[in-house]
Amino acid sequence: MNKDAIRSVLATIENPAIEGDLVSSGALQWIAWCETYGSLKLHFPQGVATSTLDRLAKVVHGAIGSAAVGAGGRLDSLIVEFVDDAGAVTHTARFGAFTGGTGRAGATDAGHRPIGGLAPAAERPPAKSAAPTPQGAAPSLPGVRHAIAVGAGKGGVGKSTVAVNLAVGLARKGHAVGLLDADIYGPSLPTMLGLAPLEQAVHEGHLVPFAVHGIKAVTIGKLVDAERPLIWRGPMAHGAFKQLLDQTHWGTLDYLIIDLPPGTGDIALTMAQQLQLTGAVVVCTPQKVAQDDAVRAARMFQQLGISVLGVVENMSSFIADDGQRDDLGGRGGAQMMAQRLGVPFLGEVPITMSLRVNSDSGNPTANFTGTSTADQRLTRSLEALVASLTSQIALTTLRGGTSRPTLSIS
Repeated sequence: MNKDAIRSVLATIENPAIEGDLVSSGALQWIAWCETYGSLKLHFPQGVATSTLDRLAKVVHGAIGSAAVGAGGRLDSLIVEFVDDAGAVTHTARFGAFTGGTGRAGATDAGHRPIGGLAPAAERPPAKSAAPTPQGAAPSLPGVRHAIAVGAGKGGVGKSTVAVNLAVGLARKGHAVGLLDADIYGPSLPTMLGLAPLEQAVHEGHLVPFAVHGIKAVTIGKLVDAERPLIWRGPMAHGAFKQLLDQTHWGTLDYLIIDLPPGTGDIALTMAQQLQLTGAVVVCTPQKVAQDDAVRAARMFQQLGISVLGVVENMSSFIADDGQRDDLGGRGGAQMMAQRLGVPFLGEVPITMSLRVNSDSGNPTANFTGTSTADQRLTRSLEALVASLTSQIALTTLRGGTSRPTLSIS
């Protein structure tokens, strides 16, 4: 089965709301199909009874299932979403369960593949000989010059906001940048990058990153149902991270920014074992309670052999549209924490109304192009943060002996 075959099936099903079939009437919005799992989006005007939509969904499920069996395959799961004129989902019908490509809904303890149909991961250089830290034995990712982890000791401090804006800011400086959403349990990139209308593509057995806002992005949030909680054990999260990292067409990158889950759990350890990193950025807010957890995150990176490139104080203040500054959570706490830990302080990022709006609407580029007083202060803060980060990366690579001289001829 493939999307064309499903489209042919839908062309045989009558639209109960208007004349024509589901395809010719324009009801079909998009189709997603991978291995034995499918998802459809159908447009129906408001006023169509839910019972009618449920009956139609059952007919669609039965027709696609029969076609799949006739083609020598099967249909394990189908999600049918009904949307209104504004594109908002008004009703959802689900059939079957996502099994991670194993065909067994209960086969979770053995690991997990977040998307089926991918080719085996390409072999990376073998790990080095025994080293005192997981990072010391980790191989590099071909084509990636610098891998940078962005972590935090607790949730809610704006780690994903910092990761997204660092990636976009680096790209605006002319760098080739990738952004990996490794926050397996709470991915934010689908919203913050405006990925909702886009469909994850697979080419030659590898994920194709979304090309948005000048960066390449991959997120687990586009591989599973948006409303489904990922109740995964450690080995399952480990497998998902490895697949996103190794089975993606990253190409050649100057920077790969990795947005980690909050805390000091499985994903951070997996990352340290699987990928050689240039360093990590720790995100914190001014409050003491956030600093306590940020210290643990910084110590975790150091224990894993990952250089801490610096600390970012997010939500350092609120900047009103007229330029008035209010230090709602205090000020300078993260900077003092960085000094106490002996790690660099990269800068502070204020809260503005436009930052919230741009994050919710999936337009981080607008954080660098605003014209109001508050917008300009936000832009200066983000650009200073990017400059501080690149400086620390340069120093870290010099200390590690990994930098190489370049010669430009013009």
